[in-house]
Amino acid sequence: MRSVAYTRTGQPSVLELVEREVQDPSPGEVRVRVVVSGVNPTDWKSRKGSEEGGRPPFPEVVPNQDGAGVVDALGEGVEGLHVGDRVWVYLAGHQRPTGTAQEFTNLPASRVVPLPRGTSFDVGASLGVPAMTAHRALTVSEDGPDRLHPGALDGKVVLVAGGAGAVGHAAIQLARWAGATVITTVSSDEKAELATRAGAHHVVNYRTGDAGAAIGALAPDGVDLVVEVAISANAELNLAVVKPRASVAIYADDGGDRFVLDVRPNMVKNTRYQFVLLYTVGDAALNAAVEDVTRALADEALPVGEDAGLPLHRFPLEETAAAHQAVEDAVVGKVLIDVSAE
Repeated sequence: MRSVAYTRTGQPSVLELVEREVQDPSPGEVRVRVVVSGVNPTDWKSRKGSEEGGRPPFPEVVPNQDGAGVVDALGEGVEGLHVGDRVWVYLAGHQRPTGTAQEFTNLPASRVVPLPRGTSFDVGASLGVPAMTAHRALTVSEDGPDRLHPGALDGKVVLVAGGAGAVGHAAIQLARWAGATVITTVSSDEKAELATRAGAHHVVNYRTGDAGAAIGALAPDGVDLVVEVAISANAELNLAVVKPRASVAIYADDGGDRFVLDVRPNMVKNTRYQFVLLYTVGDAALNAAVEDVTRALADEALPVGEDAGLPLHRFPLEETAAAHQAVEDAVVGKVLIDVSAE
């Protein structure tokens, strides 16, 4: 089979197309024929590592956590899945050397999820890190739900920072599906159009006016929950627009690695700050996200593509390095790798 792998950390050029034997799944594992592989920032950051030419965690690593495809074989003891099932996968390469940038991948059955009828492989490969991160961010509020479903966020106002990104896109879709009023911030008219197509009720361009005043006018009683991608830049804005007992869920910090909080104003509002990293949220949170995201898929609530606010950028498997570079360059939309025919 064709695989893309790297044996040292560094630039996308460390990725090589190689031929490897297809492996039988071990007990408790599922072998998936990968149709589409999804690329996330976490994938290029892991590949790049902390130094050029460093040693990755395994002698050879196949990148990419997310993907979608067809069950090809079952290991001993696997139940609930069948050969031929269409599936999406998540955390394929977490603490393992084999991600989805290859024609076949073996992974624990718990990380393989049936796709609802009618859900495309493109949608399936766009879930994983973005949708499950968004789910976690939307379920950490003290006064909010710990599960998502239609009506779960009725009466809540959710502010999504960076609504044109992959996680922001999923957060808009899931929050709207769950009944929230969704406000999002963007940096351009192009991104505003994408966020609107994703389902945001209100879009604020923070580069063309006073974002705090605009959000305050839209949510005079305050925001219940912030899904935050750039906390160092937005900490002051968030404090100005949230209501008492609001939560700020921080899943990234684009442009910085530290932020400062004013103690007294946050104390007065009883503001909660929750950091979100999918790798360490725990099995209960992962399982809840899988179940709720799959329910949203069945309701056709998570479409992708230009019309749905998330443009797709496609690459063949042999151009995985270019796909990684596109994500590293912060291309607007979702980067997908076509691995094999449907």
